[in-house]
Amino acid sequence: MHILSLSNFDKKIFFIVFTLFFLNLSFADEFISERGMTNLLGTDTWTRCAAEMSKNNAKVYELSYERTSTMPLSPFAGEYKPKFLPELGFENSNHIYTMDVLNENVNDGNQGTQIDALGHFGHSDKFWDGKGEVDLSGVKYFKNLTAKEVKPFPESPLQKLGIETVPPIITTGVLLDVRKHSFNGRAMKAGEYVTVKHIKEALNKSSLKQRGILPGDVVLIYTGWSDHYEDPDEKKIYYAKAPGISFNAAKFLANKKVVGVGLDNWGVDAFADPSEMGKEVSQNPDGVVLPAHYYFLTQVGIHTIENLKLDSLAKDSVDLSCVMILPLKTKGSAASPIRPVAIGSSRS
Repeated sequence: MHILSLSNFDKKIFFIVFTLFFLNLSFADEFISERGMTNLLGTDTWTRCAAEMSKNNAKVYELSYERTSTMPLSPFAGEYKPKFLPELGFENSNHIYTMDVLNENVNDGNQGTQIDALGHFGHSDKFWDGKGEVDLSGVKYFKNLTAKEVKPFPESPLQKLGIETVPPIITTGVLLDVRKHSFNGRAMKAGEYVTVKHIKEALNKSSLKQRGILPGDVVLIYTGWSDHYEDPDEKKIYYAKAPGISFNAAKFLANKKVVGVGLDNWGVDAFADPSEMGKEVSQNPDGVVLPAHYYFLTQVGIHTIENLKLDSLAKDSVDLSCVMILPLKTKGSAASPIRPVAIGSSRS
């Protein structure tokens, strides 16, 4: 079909998909052997994405928080301490320029809104009780890669499965508003699990009942835990505990062949005191306390996305959108800060 014979709407989609094709072209073969579900990204997901972008009432939603030194900080990563330098003059000119040091002593990929590389998480065949050194001899990563293959010595960058292997993720984003559809508007509590039942309820009570979840989608789960996100983080509630995804729910989403799963919490998994954990904790295999990280990253190659800002998307009932997530290509890193956006329209 000649492009001049296309309708204006079809022309929009053609040019959007054409642009996305060249944006992803450099990733076509370079890291294909180290990627998981992101190998499903391509013309099918871009075409679905383009359709959402092309709607007349579509708008852009920011899905990340501002990065500041006072934001809630992960206890599992170093402090985030940006340093802002004085204005500097450019010799033999009238120019002034400014610079800053984003982080002086740690990799800040694990702070703020972020995406995890598949090499972020491994699983050992030996239980560790927290005493002494961890035995890495039986550790396996995604695709059964060993610790020596992925991280051969303690200070080594990841040799396999690093964040640089993650392509630009441009696909349809499915919003699962479990706060609205399963908890009657109540924010989920620490230790509560998002279950398969909740996922099905969120789909069946939304505009996506017929469409469902398709291969290549990114799933965005709104729990309401982000009500505790404050900047400055004075109450220190947000990172203390969290709701998360149950093991069976992780398997359910993996069977749908999604490329990423993100929540409005800091770990995708549930964290709480043992007495607060939901009964679904019994689903976890022996030695697994972080079922989402374990299953998504080490078993099926699905990226975990953390600290998402989903309140506006949920408020407007944007059940389906075009989501764009571009990690920094920091060679050997286990995670990357991101500024994801969703382009879509209200379905209510």
